[in-house]
Amino acid sequence: MQRIRLRYTKRGRLRFTSHRDFQRAFERALRRAEVPMAYSAGFTPHPKVSYANAAPTGTGSEAEYLEIALTQARDPEKLRLLLDESMPAGLDVVDAVEARTSGLADRLTASVWELRLDGVDPAEAGRAVAAFNAAEAVEVQRTTKNGLRTFDARPAVVQLETHSELADRPTDQPCAILRLVVRHVTPAVRPDDVLSGLRAVADLAPPVPAAVTRLAQGLLDEETGTVTDPLAPDREAVEARSTAEATAAAKTPA
Repeated sequence: MQRIRLRYTKRGRLRFTSHRDFQRAFERALRRAEVPMAYSAGFTPHPKVSYANAAPTGTGSEAEYLEIALTQARDPEKLRLLLDESMPAGLDVVDAVEARTSGLADRLTASVWELRLDGVDPAEAGRAVAAFNAAEAVEVQRTTKNGLRTFDARPAVVQLETHSELADRPTDQPCAILRLVVRHVTPAVRPDDVLSGLRAVADLAPPVPAAVTRLAQGLLDEETGTVTDPLAPDREAVEARSTAEATAAAKTPA
């Protein structure tokens, strides 16, 4: 059995697709591309697809990940192209690598988000960000299936800053751009929780809903606060194997 890990996007209007909507679209793409999928056992077999930490409905993303299991080996890049052609525009399959390591989900420990706040002056946003970063605790509330829950959003936020150069866009209205790095913790701290925190500590209330996009997710480097590519270990393992095979072939007598 071969395992392939894929990175895909949610762009434009397709950011409003739910995770279930994406699952249906992806399984249709698997059938159209005639991918030799492995199936689960049991009364109702399903294709072996493992989804990892999907973005909330309504948010865009450049870094969603999943893993599929195949019964026959396929070239990852050719498979990526076939699947991308079979998916709706906006749900784009942009990267593929053969799984050579374990624990993809374990390497998704943090996300980088961009929050576009139309109608918010960048200076006002900067003051709110400074207040959030200076706070020892930022309590927010979220409605869950068990009722209203209050939790501290501050510890999960590794970095929150304004990016004024990104706000230079053709518009008559002010626009603030925030860059957020947040740990994946329990309960999950989402971008809308951070926006609730900005409202709580600095009364920052965007006049229209924020446009939120996940730029990256992966393993958090605690020293630098950066998020690394979770597929890099697989690429390195594939390259190491190819190098070893080439070396062995070169040593084999003709």
